[in-house]
Amino acid sequence: MTSNPSMTIAAICAHPDDVEFLCGGTLTLLARQGHAIHIATMTGGDKGTVSHTREEIRAIRTSEAAEAAAVIGAEYTCLGFEDMYIAYDRVSLNRTTAYLRSVRPQIVFTTSPSDYMVDHEESSRIVRSACFAGGIKNMETEGEPFEPIPWLYYADAVDGKDLLGAPIVPGIYVDISEAME
Repeated sequence: MTSNPSMTIAAICAHPDDVEFLCGGTLTLLARQGHAIHIATMTGGDKGTVSHTREEIRAIRTSEAAEAAAVIGAEYTCLGFEDMYIAYDRVSLNRTTAYLRSVRPQIVFTTSPSDYMVDHEESSRIVRSACFAGGIKNMETEGEPFEPIPWLYYADAVDGKDLLGAPIVPGIYVDISEAME
């Protein structure tokens, strides 16, 4: 019997709690198999409350994301954008590409390209391009290019529906029942 070599796996979603809700069970199972897990959010969740300032809620939510990542032995990074302002542009693509170059994953998870929230959809577009851009020598960003292009998997859209409310039928199912605790 041959052993399964350890891989580096990254999950990049829009906000703190997206990874936990959308692919946390799968990441837990992969961590239990000995793979290195890196979790990043595009934003710190700075607009996710009516009872705190932007700075307070960002500190709370990024702290919670770091604690959640630590439960499975993962590293957490916030890429520093603002809620509702995630946009496909040079800055976001370069920062996300630089993050992937620093992690050098073989597999990447991100949000569905069709979702109820534009932050999720834009994050998906940016991550998709950053996976490809990670190997482009002349890409104007930090870090050394790497190959091969990582395998990219999309998490289920929130509520399993696209932006118009139509059901999205997943192509892959992962049984996470043993990781539910």
